[in-house]
Amino acid sequence: MQKIVDENYYDLIISNVMIPYYDTGDNITNMNLRHSLAHIPVDTQNPCNLGIYPYNAFPSVLTLSSTISLEKSGVGTVQRNPYLALFGRGILVAVIDTGIDYRHQTFLYNDGTTRIISLWDQTIQEGPPPEGFTYGTEYTREHINVALRSEDPLSIVPSVDNNGHGTAIASVIAGKPNQDQSFSGVVPEAELLIVKLKPAKNNLKRIFFVPEDAECYQESDLIIGINYVISVAIRLNRPVAICIAMGTNQSSHDGRGATSYYTNFLAQQPQTGITITTGNEANKRRHYFKNTTTEPFNDAFELSVTESDKLFAIELWPFAPARLSVQITSPNQETTGVVLPSLGECREFIFPNSQSGVWINNYIFEEETGDQLILMRFQNPIQGIWNIRVENLDNEAFSFHAWLPSGDLISEETFFVNSNPDTTITSPGNATYPLTVTAYNQFNDSILPESGRGFTRTGYVKPDISAPGFQLTCAVPGNSYGTITGSGCAAAHAAGIVAMVFEWAVPRGNYTNITGNDVNRLIIRGAQRNSAFTYPNNIWGYGQIEVNRLFEGLTNI
Repeated sequence: MQKIVDENYYDLIISNVMIPYYDTGDNITNMNLRHSLAHIPVDTQNPCNLGIYPYNAFPSVLTLSSTISLEKSGVGTVQRNPYLALFGRGILVAVIDTGIDYRHQTFLYNDGTTRIISLWDQTIQEGPPPEGFTYGTEYTREHINVALRSEDPLSIVPSVDNNGHGTAIASVIAGKPNQDQSFSGVVPEAELLIVKLKPAKNNLKRIFFVPEDAECYQESDLIIGINYVISVAIRLNRPVAICIAMGTNQSSHDGRGATSYYTNFLAQQPQTGITITTGNEANKRRHYFKNTTTEPFNDAFELSVTESDKLFAIELWPFAPARLSVQITSPNQETTGVVLPSLGECREFIFPNSQSGVWINNYIFEEETGDQLILMRFQNPIQGIWNIRVENLDNEAFSFHAWLPSGDLISEETFFVNSNPDTTITSPGNATYPLTVTAYNQFNDSILPESGRGFTRTGYVKPDISAPGFQLTCAVPGNSYGTITGSGCAAAHAAGIVAMVFEWAVPRGNYTNITGNDVNRLIIRGAQRNSAFTYPNNIWGYGQIEVNRLFEGLTNI
């Protein structure tokens, strides 16, 4: 079995310059020019393995970001304009998600053949994998067309989308029109590249105290999936619009980290566009912020824990130059005592009266950022109000952010008592150069209350743009249609508009060297802005996406 799918090995993200320190001959998987994976044996299932190996080496755990109107964003106007008529012809759109129902009519040409160029299913190990990759199975257009002509397609191409999220996202971008359902994707003539991510390894879930039955994915597989998409686009010499409709509350929320670095690089390359969701965390009460400017230089905040949440983690990120100690007290007044910052120490506390367990890593600096990180992991916490007290050892003003896990990794009944809805964009949505998309209700022009809010932890402007994201009609597995809501489908809608701009720029010959970041700037300039608001702001970014205004601006230069 390949180590990348073997539960007996951790997948650690390492800088390529560190390969000689980890390489044992068959335990390195290259991801890109900057990072690789080192597959390290799991000797024990000890939470304090996070301490032996750096925090940033373990891939983040990603959750999905979604649970109808093309006119609101100007798409219909552009497509009806005979001088534009942009439907995505000649453009690739890539969805790296839960897979796709390749048999659905919305992904077929009128002759019944597939619009999918290739489908890499990371979960099927029978092979062969894509050239240059070591796991999963690649199904080409030819494989899929043979399957579609057979009486039992799944006996030939057994890839399915059991969740439905990937199918819905792909259809919002590029689904074929269906008049009976009043449905059309944004670019229904684009062709698709699909990556079905394998689930996160259980050993990674155990490290980050994620319940084993939680549906989530690991950052390293996403990065490798992006690498695959780029390799196909280069081979075919076609522009590609990539949609990332998932994210995580792990990491520093400031555009650093392996996925952010890679997507930043790609978005500045010609003919490569990347749209990323903001996540749906703004109203979940999972973010806490405190700026302490007067004595005493400490803060005590409260966490309400419900009985059903048996495993979860909190990440607390102070700003330099503060050095914070932490003390956690349970509802029945059992306490960890004061835990001071250290280089890599992992402290375990089992409270005898409640059998609640708390593991604390108080890193004086986290390797990726150089900032302090206090990672607190909880096992079987008793129900009630927990108290977390931090104090600046230097007796100076300080500030910090804290985040609970995203998505369905915990229930909404576990929350910070005095939560803050800002700085709730999930990573990698905090990356600088991709287009970060929040969602609004296109029926009443109000922001979705759950859509992640900016800015980044270090004050960089995100989100970039808002797009329709409320009850968008979409394809669902089983050749059916439904609706999808959330910032993930807003990112999909925006990815379709990126594909439209690519079609105008590259196949039409107007600007063949255009980068994804160039497209993003055009989208921002063409956005619809409300005179009642100041832009950019941390809720709407630079306004509502409006592609017709974008092209009107281009015709006036």
